[in-house]
Amino acid sequence: MDMSAADLRAAAKRSGDARQASRILAIAMVLDGFSREEAARLCGMDRQTLRDWVHRYNKAGLNGLADRARSGRPASLSWLEQGKLASWVEQGADLARDGVVRFRRVDLRDRIAAEFGVTLHERSVGKLLRRLNFRRLSVRPQHPQTDLAAQETFKKTSQT
Repeated sequence: MDMSAADLRAAAKRSGDARQASRILAIAMVLDGFSREEAARLCGMDRQTLRDWVHRYNKAGLNGLADRARSGRPASLSWLEQGKLASWVEQGADLARDGVVRFRRVDLRDRIAAEFGVTLHERSVGKLLRRLNFRRLSVRPQHPQTDLAAQETFKKTSQT
């Protein structure tokens, strides 16, 4: 390609992907006169791996140094089903419908199985909730006979 080592370093600095930036810097080091073995070692890879990245760079440019999408197991729940799960969690449990006053992972697992026909482990439900940006928070318990008016009166007369 027609990029100098300085151009490659600038591209590595602009890159949002640290792994791609490391590969770009390794190629820049080779252009600066480092041996392939030393450049690979300094960038945390094997000499043969650097050779493979150079071939990808020569074929596809800087975009060839980015990670490719990995194939993997498809998600158990579709985006639509995940959206429904998120709405369930946001609305909270209904004692009449769900039989609980607040959701636990096992409760959500059972509801997912009933609604969508998908069997998940409760740990998988926890990972799914984390991916949907839910955190494990629990409210501070309040005694059923708490007198809120008395608490407010105490706060107003307290010296602190």
